[in-house]
Amino acid sequence: MFNFLTNSFYLTFDDFNFNATLLEGLYSMGYKTPTPIQQEAIPVVLEHHDIIACAQTGTGKTAAYLLPIIDHILKAETRHLNTLIIAPTRELALQIDQQIDGLGYFCSLSSIAIYGGNDGIAWSTQKHALQEGVDIICATPGRLIALLQAGDINFEHLQHLVLDEADRMLDMGFFDDIKTIVNYLPKKRQTIMFSATMPPKIRQLANQITNDAKQINIAISKPAAGIVQQAYILYDNQKEPLIRNILMQEEYPSVIIFSSTKDNVKLLEKTLRGIDRNVRAFHSDLDQAEREEIMRDFKSKRVHILIGTDILSRGIDVDGISLVVNYDAPGDPEDYIHRIGRTARASKAGVAITFVNPKDQFKFFKIESLMGIEVPKMPLPIELGVGPEFNPEKPRTDIRRGAGPNKGNPKRNFNKRPGTKR
Repeated sequence: MFNFLTNSFYLTFDDFNFNATLLEGLYSMGYKTPTPIQQEAIPVVLEHHDIIACAQTGTGKTAAYLLPIIDHILKAETRHLNTLIIAPTRELALQIDQQIDGLGYFCSLSSIAIYGGNDGIAWSTQKHALQEGVDIICATPGRLIALLQAGDINFEHLQHLVLDEADRMLDMGFFDDIKTIVNYLPKKRQTIMFSATMPPKIRQLANQITNDAKQINIAISKPAAGIVQQAYILYDNQKEPLIRNILMQEEYPSVIIFSSTKDNVKLLEKTLRGIDRNVRAFHSDLDQAEREEIMRDFKSKRVHILIGTDILSRGIDVDGISLVVNYDAPGDPEDYIHRIGRTARASKAGVAITFVNPKDQFKFFKIESLMGIEVPKMPLPIELGVGPEFNPEKPRTDIRRGAGPNKGNPKRNFNKRPGTKR
């Protein structure tokens, strides 16, 4: 289609010549025009090339591989176990499976999510579904290997292997598991890798499991344009009153708060129970049924504020998140991109706020350097007192755990506005 405003052509989903029932499901889910990663990846997958795609979360990468794969399945002469999708977490495996259900709603398409951490009934259900035959499996590495070793899966006719969030899987120590799984698969297949970053170990894996792969890079390490980023420079004992102030000053409909450890997540949940909002903590100590219930309640807005660790930063697809708070600054710049990528999805706007204590200042400086921008430093509310200066490159010999506004920084200039650069 020609855009008369920009004097250029742009693709629509009709241009891909998808199966008619697939297009019906696509439009029924509210898809309108392909995102940049979809415009670049879909034609490559349709042409059966191996692909290595580097795209951050929230760019539409899941549909970028699901749509052409589903189209291949619907146009195949015979049906069998066609596609294996490997994901790092059960949450992402379930999310992908749900997206397949949505996209294939009008098609006779079958899929199953395979993951551990559940009971024997779930194992039997998964095993039965595999024996009956499904088109697509979405699996975490551990449970998949257990089923393979038990001889419960026949991949003889597999056409597609997808590794979603490959960098995350390697971070979680699944490198050898992935190679083990690949040994069970036919060598003649299409391999599709999606990763938010492309470190050397990912390239090493790609060289081992792909064949003459096409490479696509989309907006690496850049947050969505619709995210309003802010930072508060503060001491640890100013965090709790500030988060209360933020949540009570404006009623954000849907909020995610990231903290560094599950113990901090639990404490923060107790701390915020006093505000007039439904608050839940999401962490690995919860069983799978509890985690799924919390996510359902959060998606349906029965839970307004969700607190979690970085397990929430990838693979959780929830529309309408209006605020993301980094209660603790992430240690890795890429993790920051993934965290704030939970908001401002699908061209919507959102706010991302980061609390930066003295020991995290250099971390945040690296985040700003990676993005190539300076995040605005917001003044603290007057009742919270004065925060530390933001000087990440200065050796900080005065930092003590729990230091407050009048501790550990005797040379602070009180004539400067708190929380701003000096």
